[in-house]
Amino acid sequence: MTRATPTALVVVPTYDEAENVRAAATAVLQAVPTAHLLVVDDGSPDGTARVVRGMAAEDERIHLIERSGKLGLGTAYVAGFRWGLERGYPILVEMDADGSHPADRLPALIDALLDDESVALAIGSRWIPGGSVVDWPLRREVLSRGANTYARIALGLGVRDVTAGFRAYRADVVDRMDLESVDSKGYCFQVDMTLRVDDLGGRIVEVPIRFRDRVHGVSKMSRSVVVEAMLRVTQWGVERRFRRAFQRTR
Repeated sequence: MTRATPTALVVVPTYDEAENVRAAATAVLQAVPTAHLLVVDDGSPDGTARVVRGMAAEDERIHLIERSGKLGLGTAYVAGFRWGLERGYPILVEMDADGSHPADRLPALIDALLDDESVALAIGSRWIPGGSVVDWPLRREVLSRGANTYARIALGLGVRDVTAGFRAYRADVVDRMDLESVDSKGYCFQVDMTLRVDDLGGRIVEVPIRFRDRVHGVSKMSRSVVVEAMLRVTQWGVERRFRRAFQRTR
């Protein structure tokens, strides 16, 4: 791999994204022609996997993992990361299929890792200067900002958008993680992975993005996802404080 031609694996989990996945794949490969795209489909009844199989037959950069059912966002990313690690991709990217993550910011995320070897994770952030959201109701913005503020304080992290799902990891850092122990199925998976990078001593940077709400399909956000995230963040925050206090007393 040379600096002019970086190779990344963009992992895209899907469930009922047949209306969106073709446009998402096109946008990714136009933004970073040297990237590969891996769709991890959870048995979508709308035929998402069939659409991806058709694209993969025409473009060797597109790949598909088909799973038996709706097994969760976190397990989909873990399956994609393992697939990428086994094949030697140096950068692993998380991205949604619904068009909310701007593919034209992929080069900025990848460059953040390539330009500085100390950077282990680059996050596409809504809540730093230059970042923004489009077409969001006030209630949703308040919820996201509040959740990120709570997570930042509870966990002692400097990250402004710790729940963001558009991000790029240095693969050698992911390879050092115990992926078997990742059991966060909802959006708290993002918080979990951020903590793991931080615990490994990896530097985390944020790149501003303009986040747009999905055009087609239905959001996967639910009350249970929010509750899981809040409970997990509280648990992890308490555990980290006790661990740090214990280390200081030794």
